[in-house]
Amino acid sequence: MLQTIPARRGKAAFLAKGQTVKVINTHGAQVVDTWAFNRADLTEFMSMEHTRATSHHIIPRLGDAMLTNHRRPILTVMEDTAGGIHDTLMAACDIYRYQELGHDGYHDNCTDNLAAGLKELGLMPPETPSPFNLFMNIPWTTEGNLSFDAPVSTPGCYIVLKAEIDLVIAFSACPQDILPINGTACQPTEAHFEILG
Repeated sequence: MLQTIPARRGKAAFLAKGQTVKVINTHGAQVVDTWAFNRADLTEFMSMEHTRATSHHIIPRLGDAMLTNHRRPILTVMEDTAGGIHDTLMAACDIYRYQELGHDGYHDNCTDNLAAGLKELGLMPPETPSPFNLFMNIPWTTEGNLSFDAPVSTPGCYIVLKAEIDLVIAFSACPQDILPINGTACQPTEAHFEILG
């Protein structure tokens, strides 16, 4: 069944070992921050730092396993029609990030969206790990400079991830509307996901 990640909001679901989740960039330019937690112990979670140390890839490739902070596989990349461009470097946005960007008052953010998505399942994240930022385009140069560019993904493209353990997966349709990470129009939209198997 197709499920909606509402624009600027979060959503979470349970995944059993062996199931896959298809995350769809419905309109083509929406970043989806993604987290995975061991269902039996939320203090074990998908870790970008641990994954990069083992895969030696800044951007995961087909067949790469995403590792937990205990260095165990939790999700494996099975399919990717989004051009292979995702991000493992940037932290989830939070109220402090929007203050840094000059926004006054509250701004929807991925950190709060993670908490809200898990709360719907009766859970609370022990912390906000660095997310796997699906469809996010963060180019880098040989000098080590980074930039926030619009996604290269197209409407309806997707990535499929396989659960290697029983887990909780959480998503945020990133509400960033100051930088062009959700496209040059800076208009966050909904995305969708489907659990298979």
